Amino acid sequence: MPDKDRTSGFFRPELETMDPEARQAYLDRRTAEIVAHAYAHAPAFAAKMRSVGAQPGDITKVADLTRLPITEKGELTEMQQKGLPFGGLNGEPLSSMSRIYVSPGPIYEPGEKVYDDDRWAQAFYAAGFRQGDIAQVTFNFNMVPFAFWLDASLNMVGCVSIPMGVGNTEVQIQALKDLKVQGYLGTPSFLATIADKAEALGLDLKKDLNLQVAFVAAEMLPPSLRVSLQERLGMVIRQSYGTADVGCLSYECLHMEGMHFAQDCVVEVVDPQTGQPVGENEPGEVVATIFNKAYPLIRFGTGDLSAFSNATCACGRTSPKLTRIMGRVDQVTKVKGMFVHPSGVQQVASKFPEVMAYQLVVNRRGHNDVMTLVCELGADTPAETSELRAKMESAMKEVLRVTGEVQFQEPGSLPQGCKVIDDRRVWK
Repeated sequence: MPDKDRTSGFFRPELETMDPEARQAYLDRRTAEIVAHAYAHAPAFAAKMRSVGAQPGDITKVADLTRLPITEKGELTEMQQKGLPFGGLNGEPLSSMSRIYVSPGPIYEPGEKVYDDDRWAQAFYAAGFRQGDIAQVTFNFNMVPFAFWLDASLNMVGCVSIPMGVGNTEVQIQALKDLKVQGYLGTPSFLATIADKAEALGLDLKKDLNLQVAFVAAEMLPPSLRVSLQERLGMVIRQSYGTADVGCLSYECLHMEGMHFAQDCVVEVVDPQTGQPVGENEPGEVVATIFNKAYPLIRFGTGDLSAFSNATCACGRTSPKLTRIMGRVDQVTKVKGMFVHPSGVQQVASKFPEVMAYQLVVNRRGHNDVMTLVCELGADTPAETSELRAKMESAMKEVLRVTGEVQFQEPGSLPQGCKVIDDRRVWK
């Protein structure tokens, strides 16, 4: 059986190769439609529009979105507590939903009955996934929507999905070997863990496994790690950018000259202070507008910093590209694929009156993220703190959804007024 062509073609050629002017007209029309729908059906969005004196008729094209305020992720929890479950941002009634997802915060997210958003499918095709591939999904299926989206999107491409979820490394390796899995979906660090464990079990990564393509997300992909894994496994690894709120926003093709904007959404790069679009190659916050009538997030601030380029690409896709993710506007950071918020760290510390000062330090150990909650304890706390440490580490896992370590230090060792989260990771 001949090898599949994994280097050419498009999932939605009519959009991915569209003339930029025609694409702009298409996005203008779609933007006007979703704003009108959200104004009519999502009361919190309608209130935001009225607060700036805007009506649906004022938003007839993408450029008009700058009249609207940006909704930052940190606002969602506050809005939802005032109007559970979705803070008035849902554009369809709860009775029409298939699921309610629970993301850290907690933030409740509606799952529409029919998932037909194909932006992740575009990313898979660009990465080399093809009809008939067996693909193993190692992202978390517990409470959050991301892995469910990927599972459905693989089916759109014609792939067979194995919904493995996180962990269980030896079981994952057995499935990869027995089922001759061609595609991997997960974090790059877990792919490295799988490779290391498979070699430790005596497997030849290229002969005993059949991996050919990988879609990685939720973590930074250092060039050194990509090159190492591609050489060891004999496969192609490509990454994308998106969030569990707005879905896929951009993705790499085989040429790796940036991440093409996904089709059927609006991606802006704006000045974090003014909310106005920045110029090509200038850094700014990534802001998204999606056309999901069930959950029409419009001008949603991701908190991530990037820049865009209009440079042409040999793959034939004509959309702009995000260059790379440069950091965060706020102190929110992503650890092991999960967003960790300062408020979450504060929630953990508040459970323990012995803690006088604290800071969450995020670092790298090999190819893995490691987070350490550094704490100063009160003078009357007993010297023996192993039980307290265990309780705090358990609270970190429960609240932050990510395992971490606790380290106790002498009073006064943390700088006064230090950041709640100190991300010390260096990517090479």
